[in-house]
Amino acid sequence: MNKKIKQIKRELGSSLLILAHHYQSDEIVQYADEVGDSLILAQAAAKNRQSKYIIFCGVHFMAETADILTTPEQLVYMPDVNAGCPMADMADLPQTEKAWKKLIDLFDDTIMPITYINSKAEIKSFCGEHGGTCVTSSNAKRVVSYGFEKKERILFLPDQNLGRNTAYSLGIPLEKMALYNPLKEEIEFDGKPEDIKIILWKGYCHAHHNILPETVKKVRSENKDIKIIVHPECTHETLELSDMNGSTQYIINAIKSSEPGTKWAIGTEKNLVERLKNTYTDKKIILLDEISQCKDMNLTNEKSLLSTLDDILNGKSERIVNVDEKIRENAKKALETMLKL
Repeated sequence: MNKKIKQIKRELGSSLLILAHHYQSDEIVQYADEVGDSLILAQAAAKNRQSKYIIFCGVHFMAETADILTTPEQLVYMPDVNAGCPMADMADLPQTEKAWKKLIDLFDDTIMPITYINSKAEIKSFCGEHGGTCVTSSNAKRVVSYGFEKKERILFLPDQNLGRNTAYSLGIPLEKMALYNPLKEEIEFDGKPEDIKIILWKGYCHAHHNILPETVKKVRSENKDIKIIVHPECTHETLELSDMNGSTQYIINAIKSSEPGTKWAIGTEKNLVERLKNTYTDKKIILLDEISQCKDMNLTNEKSLLSTLDDILNGKSERIVNVDEKIRENAKKALETMLKL
């Protein structure tokens, strides 16, 4: 498989671009032309105009984002079309439209919708249509600041943790944050509605949300002089107990620039932590919690990548990701606002 993949890559040359998220396994990363977090890969897709075929090794919303940001002539493929994102599935268009109606009735035109890039194309489109934008964990503070410059309040979806942690880092107190429950179709908040500054969608990433504060305490008690760094998709309580927190790229940079001999416990997806451990052998690196594994990210493998390359050579379209034109226009607007920021 290795020989065949390399052979087809040579054959297709610059007409092929393989993008891989940091959470992919080493088995896949070795073939990627670009490896990055959601922001870096979105920028790479938007920039590239020469490759007719783009293979996105990640999950579905990422391939959708690449399709939105590329030209109609370019084709975006997913090696495993079943690689989804449970968090993205926690917010769909009918739910969001119902929520928006309630919020507009309550707050009038004082609110901006901002969606994490880890969301369906239809949610990005909704945000673009209603004057909002997208955000990644790398640019969250910048984009949420922009939101508050434009409007008094923000609806942040679908990840409550990134929204809460970002707003808190910008000085918004927890008591001014409400939670919107899409299943009950209600706002969960104890105070007066006029005090609300940000409405957080009740969604989360399993791989990060379930890293508990108790785990942080346990790892710290068992490892002298260890530094704990976590992703902002973790809960606020977990972040409060860690030494550092930031996006995937932030975590990579922190480990890379740290002194030899330092000890780290990293709270993010296992594939990335294992890669950092194998790359920076002069440091002691452990996975903060074994629960931090994304099964969807691990669906892509050499076999499915080779099958995708065969599809390209044979003109097959089953793995092509194609966002509907009606959704694409407003979704692109939201993404381009983010990229400009």
